[in-house]
Amino acid sequence: MSRVRVSWLAVIVSAAVLPALAQSGALDLPKNIEAGSAFSIPTTGAGKATLYVAGPAQALKREVQLGQPIAFAAGDLSNAGHYLAVLRSDSSTETGEFDVAPASTPAALSFLAKPSRLPAGLQNGITGAVYVFDSFQNLITKPTQVNFQLSVAAAPTQARTVTTSQGAAWTEMNSATKEGNAKFVAQAGNVSAARVIQQVPGDPCGLKMSARQVGDKLQLETDPLRDCSGNAVTDGTIVTFTESWNGSQTTVDVPLKHSVAQAEVPARSGARISVATGVVMGNEIRWEGQP
Repeated sequence: MSRVRVSWLAVIVSAAVLPALAQSGALDLPKNIEAGSAFSIPTTGAGKATLYVAGPAQALKREVQLGQPIAFAAGDLSNAGHYLAVLRSDSSTETGEFDVAPASTPAALSFLAKPSRLPAGLQNGITGAVYVFDSFQNLITKPTQVNFQLSVAAAPTQARTVTTSQGAAWTEMNSATKEGNAKFVAQAGNVSAARVIQQVPGDPCGLKMSARQVGDKLQLETDPLRDCSGNAVTDGTIVTFTESWNGSQTTVDVPLKHSVAQAEVPARSGARISVATGVVMGNEIRWEGQP
């Protein structure tokens, strides 16, 4: 059998089928064939004929002997979809239609996971979507179970089982309460795909500072800064100290280092000192010491 370009479909309709419609019959074809499977088409009569088969992105032509079955080897028809078959001899034309369905065994997954980076402890913050394909890259539309797992060190593994609809399955997962790289895995049958989701500390929670006077300066220092799940907030996060006194204001921006921010401001009796990072406000100190 020779494979030819899809333009054979036009040849079949225009050059082979139309002139012989009045004397056409029906081919004895299977109604459904699994992609890549072997099958045969019985024929009757005697003499030689030409078989044309055309479908999605695939067309075939074969010279055959009437009265003998026409055998298709495994892999001859691999694209799922609707096919037209025409068997044409000098005396007659027989036609038929059949469907090629995707193979039922998953062979490849297209796995989309987002976002690639997000805060820890976020409800339904991670989305995973899977498309299931057979070994010929046909989308398997038959309902298929897909298992999703999200795991990160020192945290319980989350698992979901979802049945595909029209070849697709999706789910939502919570980011773990602990920071670190999470492994997001989708599996259908014996085929799996994995993605890595980076989970970082969330917004600071419970910002608190203390102050002590050293000479004419106040040394300000925060407690170790953590998010609401207890993860240390990322070093480099900017913390702002603000001193208000006698209608003036002094502001110092410093980055976290080892989860702590430190700064110095003038020691002024009656000054009010506040601390914040992003939209998170900390405690306020009213300094009543001696300058």
